[in-house]
Parts: sequence; C-alpha cells; structure tokens
Amino acid sequence: MLVDEDLLYQYGGQLVFYIKKDIIFRESEIPKYYYQIKRGNVKINSYHHEGKEFVHSLLAEGQCLGETFIFSDIPYPVNAVAMSQTEIIRLNIRSFLELIEDHKNILHKLHLFTSQKMHYQYVMLNIISSANPFDKVLFIMDSLKNHHKMTDQYSYQIPHTRLEVASLTGLRVETVIRVIKRMERENIVKILNGKIFY
Repeated sequence: MLVDEDLLYQYGGQLVFYIKKDIIFRESEIPKYYYQIKRGNVKINSYHHEGKEFVHSLLAEGQCLGETFIFSDIPYPVNAVAMSQTEIIRLNIRSFLELIEDHKNILHKLHLFTSQKMHYQYVMLNIISSANPFDKVLFIMDSLKNHHKMTDQYSYQIPHTRLEVASLTGLRVETVIRVIKRMERENIVKILNGKIFY
C-alpha cells in the first residue's frame, strides 16, 4: 500500500467502485484526484489513430495511478480503465497535497514508486523498439516474474490473456500466439488448461 488507507480517508478520501471496462480517467481530462487501488486491476492505455490499443502499464492492489500528472495542470495523455471489479480510493488533489505536506515520508514513497515505473517504461521503450517479437514477449514475462520475485521454472502463472500481452508489446494477437507456442516447444513456458506458466 503506497499511502495508508486510513490516512487517505482522514484527509477526505472516497471509496469508488468500478466494473470491468469502466473508465477511471480519460485522455485529455485535467487531473483532479489522487487514485489508489484498494482492490482490482487497472490498465493505463491509449489508442493509435487506426484504433489499435496500446497498454502502457497494468496496475494492481496498493498501487496508485496517474500520480505523475497531479503536480501540473497538464491533461492526461492516457486513459485508466478498470480490468475487473475494482475499488479505488480517490482524494482530491488539494487534499492530497496537504497530506504529503503533513507527512513528508509519503513524498519519498511516491518518488520511489514513480522512479520504478519510469525505469520500467524506459526498458519497455527499448524492447518495444526491437523488431524481434520473441524478445518482446519474453521481456514482458521476465518483468512480471521478477516483479513477483519468483525464480523457479514454471512457478509463475502469467496473469494476462494473449490479447493483453499483444497490447503490452504492440504485437498482433496471432504473433503472440505463435511466439508462445514456440516458447512451449522450447520448454520456456508450460501451457496448462490454457494458462501460461513461466
């Protein structure tokens, strides 16, 4: 949990419920709230001119979203969309700034979280610019497994569909399916009941 929930409520935080595909914030809206996920999953995405979705990141319980945009009046360049039944604590920006003024250690945690996200984004940009689909899919799997601190072979179940992996890598679903089948042949992944274990 990035910010203690009781502290968010103490400063006026509200618990908001979303169902799958609900939009939490939209591209071009001006930020008004600090958002922290209590339960569920959220994707940060955008759409290319031809309508193809690109997923920038996937966030889960305890993480915040859109936090880098609350310090300016610049509109969001992305969307935040619930991927499941999701509960989010939101706090208006003025109250959040008051909270971090009163509790300076939270600003440090926020910087650390943002720094980790930026590191992931830079590494992701590097791999996305690669022409090799195999490398792109492998990178996503490595990142997820490392994030959850799992090391044993086949110990980590990839929590995303092939479509979501395609959106994360900028590949077509058919390409991701071919790459995963190759990974299975090469004993990199194991497929059990349609689930990918890496």
